[in-house]
Amino acid sequence: MKTKEEIEAGLAGFYGTEQYHRFSILFKNHVMTDGVKWLCESAGAFWICDAIASHHASCMKDPKGMLQDAQFWTLKLNKTGRGAKLICERDTGDIAITQKIPYTDFPLPEIKLYCNRADENLFVILLPSEY
Repeated sequence: MKTKEEIEAGLAGFYGTEQYHRFSILFKNHVMTDGVKWLCESAGAFWICDAIASHHASCMKDPKGMLQDAQFWTLKLNKTGRGAKLICERDTGDIAITQKIPYTDFPLPEIKLYCNRADENLFVILLPSEY
């Protein structure tokens, strides 16, 4: 696993993506960009993409309909302890989903990821800089 500083420096170099990458046979409708793949490899954190994709059914049933095309995810480490909170927001900034993560060794205090619809059955998890 890379250090916090190495990850922050590496993430600064991602703008756009050259290809999409599958990350799980369980979530065939979800792929990740080059930057998210690098983040997951560098931080040992493919579980973040699994967690985001696991909320797909809830997002498709969003009563406001906004999460069906775009979701804004934030992983925030707790200030005390080693847990975290994964939060999904609509583009209006209101929180739609919250998941407590009891333990993580994720090296950054916070990371933001987007999940956008690419076509009818494909969703892409990407860094904000790759949008």
